[in-house]
Amino acid sequence: MPATFGFLGTLAYAIGVFASVTVYYPPGQEPLGSATTSVSAATYTGAAAYNPTVLDPPPPPNPPIVTEFGLELRNEGTPGVSIPQSGSFFGFSIEMSVVDQVLGKNSTVLMVPFLNLMSNLVRRGGSVRIRVGGNTQETAVLVPELPNGRILQKDVNGVSNPTQTPPLDYTADLIYMLGNISSLVEVDWFLGIPFRDTSEFQLAIAEVGQQVLGSRLIGLQAGNEPDLYARHGHRDESYGPYDYLGEFDNLINAMSGDVHLSNRQLLIGPNVATGDWTPEMVWETGFVDQFSSNLAYLAVEHYPIDNCFAQFGVGTYHDPQEVFQSFLTHDSGISIVAPYLGSTEYAQSRGKGLLMFETNTASCGGFPGISDSFGAALWALDYSMQMAHANFSGALFHVGGQNVFYNPFTPPPTNQSTFRQWTIGPVYYSALVMAEALGPSNGAQVLDLEANNGNVYTPAYAIYEHGRPVKVLLINFIDDPSGANDITISISVGGGSTGEPNASPSQVRVKYLLASSVSQKGNFTWAGQSFGANFGSDGRLQGDEDIQTVPCDQANNICSVSVPAPGAALVFLTDGALEEVENNPVKTYATTVMTRTMNTATYDPAVLQTSNGHIGFDAKDHLGSTSRGSIGATSDRAVNGIVKMVGGAVLAHFVLILLL
Repeated sequence: MPATFGFLGTLAYAIGVFASVTVYYPPGQEPLGSATTSVSAATYTGAAAYNPTVLDPPPPPNPPIVTEFGLELRNEGTPGVSIPQSGSFFGFSIEMSVVDQVLGKNSTVLMVPFLNLMSNLVRRGGSVRIRVGGNTQETAVLVPELPNGRILQKDVNGVSNPTQTPPLDYTADLIYMLGNISSLVEVDWFLGIPFRDTSEFQLAIAEVGQQVLGSRLIGLQAGNEPDLYARHGHRDESYGPYDYLGEFDNLINAMSGDVHLSNRQLLIGPNVATGDWTPEMVWETGFVDQFSSNLAYLAVEHYPIDNCFAQFGVGTYHDPQEVFQSFLTHDSGISIVAPYLGSTEYAQSRGKGLLMFETNTASCGGFPGISDSFGAALWALDYSMQMAHANFSGALFHVGGQNVFYNPFTPPPTNQSTFRQWTIGPVYYSALVMAEALGPSNGAQVLDLEANNGNVYTPAYAIYEHGRPVKVLLINFIDDPSGANDITISISVGGGSTGEPNASPSQVRVKYLLASSVSQKGNFTWAGQSFGANFGSDGRLQGDEDIQTVPCDQANNICSVSVPAPGAALVFLTDGALEEVENNPVKTYATTVMTRTMNTATYDPAVLQTSNGHIGFDAKDHLGSTSRGSIGATSDRAVNGIVKMVGGAVLAHFVLILLL
């Protein structure tokens, strides 16, 4: 039987946390996917999520930019600010087919790193919004049970779409798992009603979702990228916006006849990818006016480019090295958002929020060396702020499996989950900064300051609360270790050309998002803290937080803040703005269940710490298999190696011997 919603005794799963590790490998074996391994990208055959490709950073612009400039902020009546935004603006879209890898094994075995990652964001922004869906939602069928207690099962022989999407069966325990997550951290959910076959709608996910999640279910997507249905062979070639309107109407009729659906006002549409249709083509059908009472949100989905040729052999090939530069400019976010400015205005006129329901660096999994680089962190941060400024009401960055480059966070492969931890991608760092920039008040308003005379490499945003500036976000896209392109920004509040009284504070507090290069992979820092490199995180920030204090020149109404090339800085103009995101403690979660019961011998940590760890590497030491029942599995030398491998749950330092 599935666990009940609100089950506070939910058990959580995670691998051990270790402060430092010394790893020895048997002769002739090399680590796969290790962040410290030098592997030729051309010969790498491992999972995309750990691809070692490092691109060359673009050179600094020539002619050089102006590196010192000012920003004048008004205290009242600032024109052009956005609608009020939530600290949960930056959320995640998790492909339904990978929830048992990312969220938990079932309703009672949850992934601790995921809980910790969400808790980080809740502390800063108040809550997190997550969509479970994607292409795999379209054929998902609720079944009473699955073999071996699974919560979902893929039909790998029935794949479709350019991304080879498998049909899914899932059990109600998947929904109970979402509910139990929300009982621990403030997560709200979007689900999707299957739209592949509209002759008989599968409404079970809406029924169970409402019953189990209650108010934590905040939307039901009706159709995923319907403008691509015809292209992907899921509808006739003539399928158009009016056909989608008709199917949406049929869905509402089906829901109206379902006594198990108490809330019919949660639908989200039209979710177009702006591929073969534009949103305006749907608005012109009267879609919003006709279904206004049933629509919780309007939504679109968009990726700025695709990498489908490299991944699936369709479309046009794009060289990542040539594409890299296009992500390292303010123009990228502006150009992505520009086609939707009319739609955000239209949504407001109809009293609806417009969501970017699925996005990331590139469709079909992103690019090696771009999607997993520090450049992507700066890009996603600028792009998200641009969406907030342009009056989107939220953006969900997509999470796939091991075969994509752009994941905000990636659990280790199943067969390595007992000795590896999670990999935290650059886009998650963007989410952290975004949550702090907007905060938990739900009243933040964002303004693109068009800084430095609109220079595309040095964008800046002001964040207002109740008409007053409380934070400034500064970004430097340039890669230049020499320091010649570090920028210094003189921030003034009131005074100057605004004609207001000087109101600059005596000091400001600053947090930095940093890496040595836009090409760097892993080990980024936010306010001095990091999630480490590949396989290095349990979801908690490591290291001491570094919040810098910058004194201001009140006589001249200037607070001067520098940003290295590359990097970003979040400037807190008031103590209250900082306290809002700092005073709440971060809830963390520990391991409460062990899922592996073999090869788990223990050993005295004191003895293990002084071991040199090299026994068993010579032929005379008779290396044997560690698999249960295999020849040599019980040899003294092999067992001795395994004892050294697993001794102690938490150690300051230990030696890990991999007998693979």
